[in-house]
This record gives sequence, C-alpha cells and structure tokens, in this order.
Amino acid sequence: MTLQTQSIALIGAGGKMGMRISANLQRSSFDVRYCENSPSAQAQVTAAGRELCDSDAAVPDADVVILAVPDIALGAVSGAVVPMMKSGAVLLTLDPAAAYANLLAKREDIHYAVAHPCHPSVFLERYTKEEHADAFGGVAAPQHVAAAFERGSDAQRAALTEVIRVMYAPVEQVHWVTVTQLAYLEPTLVETVACMVGTFMKEALDETVKAVGVPREAAEAMLYGHIQIALAVAFRSTNPFSDACMIAIDYGKETIIKPDWKKIFDQRELDKVIARMLKVDKIERPTETV
Repeated sequence: MTLQTQSIALIGAGGKMGMRISANLQRSSFDVRYCENSPSAQAQVTAAGRELCDSDAAVPDADVVILAVPDIALGAVSGAVVPMMKSGAVLLTLDPAAAYANLLAKREDIHYAVAHPCHPSVFLERYTKEEHADAFGGVAAPQHVAAAFERGSDAQRAALTEVIRVMYAPVEQVHWVTVTQLAYLEPTLVETVACMVGTFMKEALDETVKAVGVPREAAEAMLYGHIQIALAVAFRSTNPFSDACMIAIDYGKETIIKPDWKKIFDQRELDKVIARMLKVDKIERPTETV
C-alpha cells in the first residue's frame, strides 16, 4: 500500500460529517467507496455526484474504513463492519468517545484510530471571503487535527496522516495524542468548557436585553468586541487587563464558577460525562499504547 493507492470505505457517507469529508475525498487520488443505508441520505450522496457502494462490497478490500456515524451508533455499526475488514486495515472514527469507552468491536489484527478536527482558530489570519465564511473548517480555512492511533507502525501512521489531511483539508498540522488525551480535549476542554461558556455568554446577552432593557444591537456590539479583546488578552497577552477589570473578573469567578470546577479533569468525571453522552451506564476504559 502506498499513500496514493489507499482504498477507503466511508460508512455514513450521506450524514452531516460524511458529506463534509466526502467533498474532500472525492477530489483526492484515493479509491473511495461511499456507503449509506438511509434512503434520504443516499439521495444526498448521489446528488453530489458520488456512486453508492454496499458496505459488504466496500469494506473487505479497504485499507481504511471510516465510520462517519453518530457516537451512540458506533458500537452497533462497528460490530457489523469490523468482522468484514481485512487484516492490517485501519478503523477510523471521528470522535474519541466510543473508542475511549471501549465500545468499538475488537479484532487483534486490525488497527484503530480517531481523528477529530480542531476547526479554524479564532486567531487565524483569514485573507479571502471563503476563509472568512469557513467557520467549521474543511473548505477553505486552515485548521489543525488531533488524532490517536492504536498499535500501528510509523509507515501506517504516515499513510493515515495523508488520509486525515485530505478529509479535513486544508490542514496545517496533525497532532498525535492518546485516546484518553483526545477525550480530555473533547469533550472536557472544548465542549464541557468552551461550548458551555459560549452558550452561557448567549444567555447573558439575552438577559442583558430582556432584564436590563439594553437595545440588542448595542449589547451585541459591546459583547462581540469584548469577546475578541478578552481572548486576545487572556491567550496572547496583547495588553494586560486593567485593575478594575481584574476585580470584576474575580467577582465573576466567585459568583458564577464553583470552587471545585477543576474536578472535570479527574478521570472519573471524564467517565461520567462520556457515559452520559453515549447513554451507557458504565465506561470500560480501553488499554492504550501511548
């Protein structure tokens, strides 16, 4: 197998993520087979000019099998797909939760990988309208990818890196971590913290308009500008926060944040949130190669 001759079976090609990565894979030199069970999603695949293939025909010859399906379906889908895979092939999922929870069907003679996009950075310098419009990534704005690879060789990792770079293109760098570390990145860092803070700021904006009576346009202008300033100062140290601002920050921490909030980085808490996400009672952690 060379980097140019890899064959790929994409399961869930008509779903949200499946359609996103298919657009890039379709333009590559890889031999890609697009598999989709849902009739409505099948229509999206064919409308995009991609030929559908049955998974029974696509999986046995594939060097990489990508599961672009919801986390809660990965156990059942992998149970159907993994037995058909050829020895030495790679099963690639797009989120770490199911791999971390050990829900994927196991075979000793295949390899397991996870690759999740970081999305274009808030600090990214954008030069074109297409880059400005690409908030998610995978179209025009460069992004990084965090990935984990189980028990494979350096050559296999290099080949897999090329697949990942195409899937999420344009990609600046692929960062290799363990499955557990990737789970701490998502959900803990970006969903439990960053996405929660994003929704919290939206609630605060709405409350400023509703409870205080500030015109929405004025509130949005003040908040959106200060989000940029807050991130620049906190992460890039462009200027220090003023003394008065630091007092308000401390008041906000005392009033809003629980003193023991850093417990979310305890692995028992990680188990708890992933179990909720996957709707399972208990997490059985996998054995990893760091």
